[in-house]
Amino acid sequence: MFTRDSISGYLTNLAAAVSYPFETWRGTIGLVLVTVATYILLILSTMPEFSLQMLGDGLHWFEYVLVSLTETVYRTDGWSGLAVIVLYALLSGVAVVNVVAQLQIVGLSSLTDLSGVVPGLLASGCASCGAGLLGFLGFAGGLAVLPYDGALLRVGGLALLVFFLGRAGHPEHCAITTEATK
Repeated sequence: MFTRDSISGYLTNLAAAVSYPFETWRGTIGLVLVTVATYILLILSTMPEFSLQMLGDGLHWFEYVLVSLTETVYRTDGWSGLAVIVLYALLSGVAVVNVVAQLQIVGLSSLTDLSGVVPGLLASGCASCGAGLLGFLGFAGGLAVLPYDGALLRVGGLALLVFFLGRAGHPEHCAITTEATK
């Protein structure tokens, strides 16, 4: 059962996890780079065949493909569809910066703790923009059978990513409270 203290502690951990990349310039630059790369990947994966054909003809089509697919997402899903992609890109940037920081602090022994972030990244990434990354894997038709065109899966994937970020908390602080610290 959730108590007021557990929800308050979770929200405190989530706020600490989200604010961590902004504590240093290095973290902020990493966040921006990962967010932009994730956004580009998610936009390109909305129509994988189109992206592969156009970019296969040359990288000079990159800007056209990016703008065209962003406009397509906006026209098909509206602001909410575009917001889901931007939110996922931002949260995955936060998650990657936090994972790198925790690896630097704790080392490889923290991989068991960090493995909880992977399902959130994969679930949200596959569902964030329609067929998304599933199209690259050959499962684009799988979302056609889901209700609401996979919108529930998108929201569920983002919720999973937020859950794992809140559970992990600030990479430099231990999220587990003991009886002595209470």
